[in-house]
Amino acid sequence: DVQLVESGGGSAQAGGSLRLSCTASGSDNNRAYMGWFRQAPGKEREWVAVIFTGNGATYVAASVKGRFTISQDGAKNTLYLQMDSLIPEDTAMYYCAADFRGGDIFSPEKYGRWGQGTQVTVS
Repeated sequence: DVQLVESGGGSAQAGGSLRLSCTASGSDNNRAYMGWFRQAPGKEREWVAVIFTGNGATYVAASVKGRFTISQDGAKNTLYLQMDSLIPEDTAMYYCAADFRGGDIFSPEKYGRWGQGTQVTVS
């Protein structure tokens, strides 16, 4: 199984930037798709960005397009989310996900492994 550990969250002013990291360890078999999701208080978990690790193809939600960038390092052990031009609506707990099980790559229910989450607060 793959294990995921996020880091890099914190507080930022509106218009600022943060970079989240997700370090993966364990099996490589569960990492075909990896993604970043977020959940604000009282709201459902939503997808933010997904990457196909095989060729680096990326998908970014409309709400963050042009502001957030998902990427991976060469060894495919670390996933990043560069967040620029932050707005208060970006405030949420951010989670890294792996172990995609088929179907809708934007659905949190299709991922079997999650990190512990990292809080992002924008004021």
